[in-house]
Amino acid sequence: MKNSAEVVIIGGGVVGCAIAYNLAKMGCKDVVVLEKEYLTSGATGRCGAGIRQQWGTEMNCRLSKASMDTFEQLNEMLDYPVDIELKQDGYLILAYEEKEIEQFKKNIDLQNRLGIASKLITPPEAQEIVPHLNPEGLLGAAFCGRDGHANPFHVTQAYADAARRLGVKIYTYTECQDIEMKGDKITGVITNRGRINTDKVVNAAGGYSDLIGNMVGLDLPVYSERHQIMVTEPVNPLQGPMVISFYHHFYCQQVPHGAFIMGQGDPNEPRGHNIGHSWQFLQELSQKIGRTFPVLRQLRIVRQWSGLYNMTPDSQPILCEVPEVPGFFLAIGFSGHGFMIAPMTGTVLAEMILGKELSMPVEKLDLGRFDRGELVLEPSVV
Repeated sequence: MKNSAEVVIIGGGVVGCAIAYNLAKMGCKDVVVLEKEYLTSGATGRCGAGIRQQWGTEMNCRLSKASMDTFEQLNEMLDYPVDIELKQDGYLILAYEEKEIEQFKKNIDLQNRLGIASKLITPPEAQEIVPHLNPEGLLGAAFCGRDGHANPFHVTQAYADAARRLGVKIYTYTECQDIEMKGDKITGVITNRGRINTDKVVNAAGGYSDLIGNMVGLDLPVYSERHQIMVTEPVNPLQGPMVISFYHHFYCQQVPHGAFIMGQGDPNEPRGHNIGHSWQFLQELSQKIGRTFPVLRQLRIVRQWSGLYNMTPDSQPILCEVPEVPGFFLAIGFSGHGFMIAPMTGTVLAEMILGKELSMPVEKLDLGRFDRGELVLEPSVV
């Protein structure tokens, strides 16, 4: 293993690999990525892998739109020989309360001003898009046909392979155990395989980012919580778009090979690093899906899994260098949408690390916003 690097990235998910690739592409090839297990073993490999641009804050809209631009050309850009399985059949977001309709109108106005072609539609129009949708109680929906889904394993592998070709070293089953400092300056990273001299560290550790922050004396304003997913047997094509409901806290999509992937957020989920499973989740979500999509009631569930959302108080990520610890960069707190904005995150963080002009101003997503009270709450999180 290398004993020194210009930049050490902690976390081998899609965000860490995207940052590594962009650093190397911009000329910084002396980069190491540390992953304590295998690539995508954390949140990336356990996510629903949706990609939507329909958000309620300007920064999330900008990041997701620019990322979709990249997803659409990712195979060619990274010279990846396997299809990343980008499926752009849209996102249909259901509304069951008048306050949701009002929020959708505000969101759509913002999205349209930023060049995102979303629109408010009626229940009959929603049924035209998803014919097996039960319209009972539905007041309307928001839809953007350019949203979609991709394979998170292939996307991450594409970034990792491209980064390696440019000279990046990626070490799996290599855990960051500590970060050494002299005063407020980083001097190295201690791993289970030895020490790496460096003065720049990127915290892209997802659900475990708080533990990495502790290593440099920071109490980061993030917490992790379990989100569970279940998968059905594959069936013939039935549903094009991802369907989500903030009212019911669920999402439901059919992936290219035919299986339905469904998940839900639990407002009572305790904070922590638990990624176990529960039968209550299967029961609750099955009931919700059965009411909303009666035709799916007969599908057999084949498995379930859990992953971690790394949450911030405003459900927007933290993208910055920490002033109190020069050389310590954060790409954390994605609140469940890290995969879908990873391409632009990778670009902006690489530019930030190298002191370049940023392709997109993200100063509003700095760590200091919480102390300053400058939070802008993202209203559209499942």
